[in-house]
Amino acid sequence: MNQIAEQYRAAVYVRLSKEDMLALSGKKAESDSIFNQKEYIFDWIKNKTDIQIVSVRVDDGYTGTNFDRPSFQMMMEDIKSGKINCVIVKDLSRFGREYINAGKYIDRLFPFYGVRLIAINDGIDTITKDPSDNLNITLKNLINDNYCRDISMKIRSHLEIKRKNGEYTGSFAPYGYRKSEEDHNRLEIDEYAASVVQDIFHWKLEGISADHIAKRLIEQGVPSPMEYKRSQGENFKTGFETGKKISWTPVAVRRILTNPVYIGTLIQGIRTRPNYKIKTVVVNDEEKWSKVENNHDPIVSKKTFNLVQRLLLLDTRTSPSQAKVFPLAGLVVCGDCESPMVRITVPCGEKKYYYYVCDGNRKKQGCSSHRISEKILLDSVLAVLQEHIHLIFQMEACLKDIQNTPLQKIHTKKLQERMQRVEEEMDRYRRLKISLYEDMQDGLISKDDYKDIRDQYDQRIREAQTAHTQLQKELDMDLNSQSKPHEWIEEFLEHQDLQELNRIVAVQCIEQVRVYEGKKLEVIFAHSQDFNNLMEQIQLYQNEFNAEVV
Repeated sequence: MNQIAEQYRAAVYVRLSKEDMLALSGKKAESDSIFNQKEYIFDWIKNKTDIQIVSVRVDDGYTGTNFDRPSFQMMMEDIKSGKINCVIVKDLSRFGREYINAGKYIDRLFPFYGVRLIAINDGIDTITKDPSDNLNITLKNLINDNYCRDISMKIRSHLEIKRKNGEYTGSFAPYGYRKSEEDHNRLEIDEYAASVVQDIFHWKLEGISADHIAKRLIEQGVPSPMEYKRSQGENFKTGFETGKKISWTPVAVRRILTNPVYIGTLIQGIRTRPNYKIKTVVVNDEEKWSKVENNHDPIVSKKTFNLVQRLLLLDTRTSPSQAKVFPLAGLVVCGDCESPMVRITVPCGEKKYYYYVCDGNRKKQGCSSHRISEKILLDSVLAVLQEHIHLIFQMEACLKDIQNTPLQKIHTKKLQERMQRVEEEMDRYRRLKISLYEDMQDGLISKDDYKDIRDQYDQRIREAQTAHTQLQKELDMDLNSQSKPHEWIEEFLEHQDLQELNRIVAVQCIEQVRVYEGKKLEVIFAHSQDFNNLMEQIQLYQNEFNAEVV
């Protein structure tokens, strides 16, 4: 009795996690709110003359699956220093939901420090408990642990369904977007931040490095993504934080340039935690990611995004004094050893001359230098590109003429008729093979004769299949030209008045420039296969037209 009459210095501890708020609703959620937990405990304690409240510790928004909670740890410091010797909670689930560590605190640490634990709703008071209460505490801790596991599984399942439906589940919208006020799972464009994103992509297309893009943004006073979120009143934190004010960095710029969210593609579920007890974040296998295309309004076009991705793969390093890369950086290779051609500077008096040389030669790998001046290279590539664009312009005009003539429909019909004949021929030889096998079984032909004739039939079938494949290819070209325009043509025709080779044009129109000995050049253009297919299609129509005229 004397022990119970002792004056206890108590800490009131209340906790509510985000998971609890998601799981609870209505009156139950209200009853377990932080405010009502405190009111409930103070109402219970008002007639307890042996307990004096020393502190109230609150962990709002912290999970019960571990004890790394700021207010809980502050309470433990008070226990270790002797300031308190009693802890009061509404029930054991508010104390913690992790079975093993909850038992460690209740059965070992609290008795060691002489701390009394009171869980009001569970009817637990460690100074009055008997052996049967130990089992009761163990069972309740197990139930609380299992409840947390069950809630975790339900939340994970719920979030996975949302992700598959294209609903945004992140705490903060990506830079350039904000959460819709009507639906927080839907992204809408933030006009100010989106304009910055568009500038970043445009500057990259112009050949500006990520480092100089970051410097330009800082010089213009543009707040970094983190600072912008903070200015919008969002309590945003990140593992990349290094100081009170976060400036733009090349890493932040590159992160924007590689994020497909800006073309309307939402990718979620990239990272996860193994289970509800482990804080460590791991990266999921790509097949487990949730990817929804055309999910929200894009900030940049797919064409721009894809061009930038190609740029990022090229060697576009610049000297510290240069903000932009050179128009053909990363595109020029040695035609013989396929090593990159590197740009070198040759000073001569007050002037400087620039050349491209084979990197394999510089590294003494057996190739010659293939030395060519930058001016000759740029002028030659520009002339070839201008000629290629002019040829594409003529091809487009020819294609329009073809589409406007009845000859195209006649040609398509002929292809369909030829395909039908080829299919009939394949079916005929397949039937003959079956009949041949029956003749061998009936003893009408020998096994050797059967094999010889069967091989001939198989050869005829293979030839027919090859012809069918070619005819299908031609038919597809016909139907495609009738149903939709050649979008790649427009990419070239945008530059019909091209007078100077710049970085955007080079990356958009050129796949590679090969330099051979003797300053011979070979320019491989983008969409070269599409170009060849169109040339083949036009040639087919011309041959058909000539045959009709004759």
